[in-house]
Amino acid sequence: MASDKDVTNGVEWRIKISDGSSAILVPEEKLASRVLLCLKGLVVGFALKVWKFLQKAWDLGVDDPRKVIHCLKVGMALAVVSLFYYMRTLNEGVGGNAMWAIMTVVVVFENCVGATLCKSVNRVCGTCLAGFLAVGVHSVANQSGDKFEPIIVGASVFLLASAATFSRFIPSVKVRFDYGAMIFILTFSLVSVSGYRVPQLFEMAHQRLSTIFIGTSLCITITMLICPIWAGQELHTLITLNMDKLANSLDGSVREYFKDSSGSHVDSDKECNKKLQGYKCVLSSKATEESMANLARWEPAHGPFNFRHPWKQYVKIGASMRSCAYCIEALNGCLNSEYQAPESIKKHLNNISLKVSSISSSVIKELASTIKTMKKSSNIHSLVGEMNSAVQGLQNDLKSLPKLFNPPSKSEAETAAEIKKIDPTSRTMVTLPLMEIIPLVTLASLLIEISTRINGIVDAVEELSNLAEFKERK
Repeated sequence: MASDKDVTNGVEWRIKISDGSSAILVPEEKLASRVLLCLKGLVVGFALKVWKFLQKAWDLGVDDPRKVIHCLKVGMALAVVSLFYYMRTLNEGVGGNAMWAIMTVVVVFENCVGATLCKSVNRVCGTCLAGFLAVGVHSVANQSGDKFEPIIVGASVFLLASAATFSRFIPSVKVRFDYGAMIFILTFSLVSVSGYRVPQLFEMAHQRLSTIFIGTSLCITITMLICPIWAGQELHTLITLNMDKLANSLDGSVREYFKDSSGSHVDSDKECNKKLQGYKCVLSSKATEESMANLARWEPAHGPFNFRHPWKQYVKIGASMRSCAYCIEALNGCLNSEYQAPESIKKHLNNISLKVSSISSSVIKELASTIKTMKKSSNIHSLVGEMNSAVQGLQNDLKSLPKLFNPPSKSEAETAAEIKKIDPTSRTMVTLPLMEIIPLVTLASLLIEISTRINGIVDAVEELSNLAEFKERK
């Protein structure tokens, strides 16, 4: 039944129900319109995801343009090596095996020079050794007759592949020659098995080896001549940055703990939290430091670094920094402790604690400057002496801390007893706030331990300066 009122978008239809009431008839939405709405939502959602992905990619390229340069270098290497495949003269010159050069570029080209050299040398050595052994085994098997030839080839593949696989579990081999061992297994197996059906095995091995030489040579040339990224320089920069972060984190943590009692000005919350969390970068950089140190050993002399630069010493310095960072992590736990010492007790250790943290941070920053400039510091020993004397003062103040909680004298005790008779709840007046001073004592003890571990960093940096022959700072 049609309603009497006017409807702006058309006629409103109603029906009467058996109980006398009426209901509005709403037309069902067509299936096609539903499908269109679903497709529209999918397209819009996909477009938004693509836009967010492009924004993240753009930000990544802006933050580190070297990654974009590396992509261009890989594209250049593949474009040049592809000429051996597209040009008939060059392709015939390598016996139609130009595809191996392209595969070599894809698997060998890495972001830094050390990684590219490591993979290139491993690939060439593994391929040469496997190729020579495979050709020798094929010659022996070929002279043994058709009956024993597959047995000799199969046995050689089993023994050498098993031995090469086991060598990958040896730590010294795994660190530097793991990729070469894998290439050895792959090449020896392919050449040995294919040689059973290919009559001219030596010529095929020679052609594939030539293409691998071409691919690796091209990768090494491009990565070293066009905007090179040296693993040694990256490791050097990483250590100095981590030292600065460690110093800022140590000084910031102690200042944050005593900020109320000292009344000193503090940075904004965002900047302060960033400094406090700097030690986490030191804790999470172990794998990166070890990887960069191993890759830097493959690199030739570059910049201020000689060919035999003591890269392993950087790993020792990083380990000493992490031992210090663990203490700073525990020190940060005192900031968020449920129990806090009263301000009157904090003031007893306030000045000396801030002095220890300040001088300790200065020592770490001086060490960072020594590594950054590669020049020996003339102030480091005086700073270490000041730090040790400040630590001695902190130990003395820490020993005198119990005097603040001495039991009351006889007259005071009699007075307290009389007060207890009047008010039994006043017995807490003579209770030592042990739980409240535990974080303060812990912080002071950690500062003493941190200064001891900073001496370990000093020793490691001095050993580096002697091995690398740092010059005296003028």
